[in-house]
Amino acid sequence: MSIRETLDISAYLVVGPENTKGRPVAKIIKDALEAGFTCVQIRSKIASARELIELVRQASEVIAQAGKEDKVALLVDDRLDVVLAARKQGIKVDGIHVGQSDIPVEVCREYLGEESVVGLSARTHELFEYIKTVEVSPIDYFGAGPLHETETKPDCGLDENGKIITRSFVEIAELARLSPLPVVVGGGIKLADIPKLEETGIGGFFVVSAVCGAASPKLEAAKLVEAWNCPRLARAAE
Repeated sequence: MSIRETLDISAYLVVGPENTKGRPVAKIIKDALEAGFTCVQIRSKIASARELIELVRQASEVIAQAGKEDKVALLVDDRLDVVLAARKQGIKVDGIHVGQSDIPVEVCREYLGEESVVGLSARTHELFEYIKTVEVSPIDYFGAGPLHETETKPDCGLDENGKIITRSFVEIAELARLSPLPVVVGGGIKLADIPKLEETGIGGFFVVSAVCGAASPKLEAAKLVEAWNCPRLARAAE
């Protein structure tokens, strides 16, 4: 069974060297995995291709050492070249996440194959119409947001006029209802947001600063996972 079939985006970590306050990316990933995170995306706008490949290698090794190669997807933001180069070097990397202005998802699927994961962020100002009309067969999930304005990605949520549009919980619930694919939502998310997000019916949350910038990444990651999972466990017990 491929990772695409078992993909779990419920607790999704986005991390790069610019987000960790000088701490090793691999250590942040290790802490998040031990806390129960289910998906990892390597994202950096400052790292070179070779540096990104090395980060992917380290992340892949951390996931393997945790015995979660078949459970935790390792993705790379935007850089199809990095994914292909990493695979050429024998590194297990499961797929890619792109935006609408990045490499088309059809191209990603063609080069990466049917067993790879391809995620897509839709532009905020046309998100609702987009998810109803886009050809979803090459895509595994949608990324959406921001819930709040975020310093880690200041252009997140920009509309065509350059204005940041944040999403309310009501809008996110409608997005989850309309979307033919699972949706992962992020953007300035904090612990207090998780229970309300879980109630919307989305597939999961993604965070950067809430874990990568925390004084204790493992502790904060565990709190986020618990806040997401507790309502589900309670419903299952009813």
